[in-house]
Amino acid sequence: MTELISDLVQRQGYDLEGVAVTLAGRHSAVRIMVDSDAGLELDAVANLSHEISEVFDSVSDFGESPYTLEVTSPGIDRPLTHERHWRRARGRKARIDLAHETVVGRIGVLDGDSVAVVIGSRTGPEVRRVALPDIQKAVVQVEFSKPDPRELELAGGIPEGRVAPADADASEDEEVVEGLDK
Repeated sequence: MTELISDLVQRQGYDLEGVAVTLAGRHSAVRIMVDSDAGLELDAVANLSHEISEVFDSVSDFGESPYTLEVTSPGIDRPLTHERHWRRARGRKARIDLAHETVVGRIGVLDGDSVAVVIGSRTGPEVRRVALPDIQKAVVQVEFSKPDPRELELAGGIPEGRVAPADADASEDEEVVEGLDK
């Protein structure tokens, strides 16, 4: 299924972050997760959903079975596994598991194979470089209050087109367009 849509998604300027198919009897739910450095516009996601639906409908094995198509962003709970995830999450707070410690801090600028992380200290926020190969797992944290402006400044701000932390609740971070049931 990924092969059917990966070129289409890339031509539209998005990265295909994942495909999940859930079977429920004769009916399937297909969830396509896409993202880009500029974020997702609702109209563009609706257009992409329509185009993906046309591709699925043109494939006889897939188009004849009933399914619900959902095109969405991966959301903030996705692990940070690629350099593009780190770029897009700049300014967000993350939990970063290393071999012998866990660091919680604000993601800063990605530079080569390391990322700046703004962490709190007794004297105020400071920047620490973390090598990407040393990271075992990293996930963005949900924030309920506005971030410290000094932390955001040290992190390099929020990337253009991305939602600032605490500007929207978690349900607004993820734009979803559901297609018609087929």
